[in-house]
Amino acid sequence: MATRHQVRESIIGLLYASDIGNDGIDKFADELFEEKKIRNKQLEFAKNLYSGVKMNLESVDEVINSYLKEWNLSEIGNIERAILRLGTYEILHSELDDAVVVNEAIELAKKLCNETSPKFINGVLDAIMKNKEAKQ
Repeated sequence: MATRHQVRESIIGLLYASDIGNDGIDKFADELFEEKKIRNKQLEFAKNLYSGVKMNLESVDEVINSYLKEWNLSEIGNIERAILRLGTYEILHSELDDAVVVNEAIELAKKLCNETSPKFINGVLDAIMKNKEAKQ
């Protein structure tokens, strides 16, 4: 059975594919989840994450853009954008510990992106997390 880390990695792949113009990727999400052995509670977790990011994409992107100092979200790499979208969604809309979410995003960036991406992703998500905490 897949771990939550593997679920997140699969979601990053789906978000990436959707972002680069594969509009039909949603039809293959279930196949991908089965291929990655994402089942039971993890399947529910995966579907909730993916649909949550997609449904809240505009507001998630607005939040991310508000924390990007030198860039616009459209100017950063597709994988980095997918990781930021997932992490931001989880920080703002899930019950998971924010520090765990940020750590997962950093680990995914280390695996999937270039060497400067983890620090960049950490900076953006950390700022979003701290702002959320300040508002509570």
